[in-house]
Amino acid sequence: MQFTAVFRKMPEGYIGFVEELPGANTQAATLDEARRNLREAVALVLEANRTMAEESLKGVITLAVQGETCSTRPATISHGTK
Repeated sequence: MQFTAVFRKMPEGYIGFVEELPGANTQAATLDEARRNLREAVALVLEANRTMAEESLKGVITLAVQGETCSTRPATISHGTK
């Protein structure tokens, strides 16, 4: 998955954001710091969105698509280890 990061020089340093991902934004004194911060912000927003989606799908029948076949099954939530 790829996103477009936008960075702007401001008098106080840099701001950065991802247009395709509301909430993924940052500010920093240097461009390198802004880039690092934005990577972290994107990861946090995606994790939060995934958690909200999982909560909203509890008990819902989902459609699993693999290749040309489709099947319905109860939603399952899996959590990876960190």
